[in-house]
Amino acid sequence: MLPGNVLLSLVKERHMGLLADTMRSTYGIVIAPEKEKMVEDYLASVIKMNEKLNLTRIVHEQEARILHLEDSLTALPLVEDALPGRYADLGTGGGFPGIPLAIASERPTLLVDSVSKKIAAVKAMVSDLAWDSDIAYYAGRIEDLAREERNGFAVITARAVTKLVSLIELASPLLCMGGRLICYKASLGKDEVSSVQAIQKLVGMKLIASKEFALSNGDPRTLVVFERRGSASVKLPRRVGLAQHNPLA
Repeated sequence: MLPGNVLLSLVKERHMGLLADTMRSTYGIVIAPEKEKMVEDYLASVIKMNEKLNLTRIVHEQEARILHLEDSLTALPLVEDALPGRYADLGTGGGFPGIPLAIASERPTLLVDSVSKKIAAVKAMVSDLAWDSDIAYYAGRIEDLAREERNGFAVITARAVTKLVSLIELASPLLCMGGRLICYKASLGKDEVSSVQAIQKLVGMKLIASKEFALSNGDPRTLVVFERRGSASVKLPRRVGLAQHNPLA
């Protein structure tokens, strides 16, 4: 029987090119071969690390390729279209969508998560892969980061973190003027849109785009984009946890 590392290498080699083909044919997004290899290597590291630390509930290789790599990279054109500057991924968990977007966009990136064990694991995996990439890490609450890095980011992503009404409040003090927040949603309900519209001016943000589509496995996705358009008329950030537990809307 072949050793585990040899089997893993053969599996990865067999799948090389599939992600790039899917991104190009389904979304019109071009991923260079060397970047595809980097994100595939990272996914393999996450699946292996997940045996020790619960980073993701998605452990089947093909499912993970769709729901972590493909899903993450669907926002690449939106990230590339944002103002030049730093990128932050809020609630990055196992590094998605942050790592794939950092690799593909080549932006200086900050991965943010309140669970220090997850940030430590992601940092260790990136270090082991020895990439030449500008990725930094923040283990703490988003509100605390906003006090340290006010207006410090041109683009922010958030996937499965919290409701939109809370996200635009949390992201506003982190974004520079004209900076953008890109949110990944399975679907977007009318009530959620109404809540956002009720407070977006209050926090200096504006909903500028909403794109609905399906992943290659048929799962529905919506990318919702907000832009920092002005100063908030309330003092932000509020105390830790208020955006989620006592939203402004």
